[in-house]
Amino acid sequence: MAGRNAKLLMIQGTSSGSGKSTMVAGFCRLLSDRGYRVAPFKAQNMSSKLYETDDGSKLALAQAIQAIAARKDPDSRMNPILLKPLGDYRSTVFVNGRFYADMHAREYYEKFAIQRGFPLALESLDGLRKENDVVVIEGAGSPAEVNIAKYDIANMLLAEKLKIPVIIVADIERGGCFASIVGTMQLLKAKHRSLVKGFLINKFRGDATLLEPAIETTQQMTKKRILGVIPKIEFNLPEEDSLTGMGGRKEELPRESWDWQVNLLAKAIKESVDVGKLTGVVGL
Repeated sequence: MAGRNAKLLMIQGTSSGSGKSTMVAGFCRLLSDRGYRVAPFKAQNMSSKLYETDDGSKLALAQAIQAIAARKDPDSRMNPILLKPLGDYRSTVFVNGRFYADMHAREYYEKFAIQRGFPLALESLDGLRKENDVVVIEGAGSPAEVNIAKYDIANMLLAEKLKIPVIIVADIERGGCFASIVGTMQLLKAKHRSLVKGFLINKFRGDATLLEPAIETTQQMTKKRILGVIPKIEFNLPEEDSLTGMGGRKEELPRESWDWQVNLLAKAIKESVDVGKLTGVVGL
């Protein structure tokens, strides 16, 4: 099945820290467990935590962890555009794992993102599709950041270009989960709303049956299904940056321990999400 027709799934979030990185890692492991050749992908990532491959290429640590979850070696194509923040709205830009330039945010958006970055991202994704059955794509931040929507190559511009089904993750631990779901949908363009196939509620503690009235109301308002309620998972995968984190807040474990930590994550997701519905969204 591998080739240009490899299936795609995009995981977006209602905000930074909603659990996109975690969900992509978990889904990569679940799909790998089912025998699919799977790879992660994030077109553009801003992170202060980098991973260096054997050939000296750099990618975000989150994508390296997702690669291990997919039982693959980390590959810079999984994160073709990497921004390492320098402060004062400036970042070091890495392209295909190599230093490209230091840029101010305005220069990056107005001169690089669409003209140079988007074609590069599409090329890297195409390469991964030729080698895999499924590519699980992580969005960035929120797709409803209307101030940068026209430059947002990591979210709906990519999903629209390739007609990628989207699942949106919301963090219930922070509060305002259902409002963020409804608000995100209202801020999206109609053509982008049509790409959204459902929502996941992440980091829940307590009796999930108490959420049923809110879930029903949200589904009625958005005309989209909530595909699962995932509990707060305690684990020690390295944090991507100071905002989010991919798990618990204990001492981070070395790479040798990532694999079994990912198994814990995948098990919790499998118990909370109908994997059959998930594969149906992907078209498997």
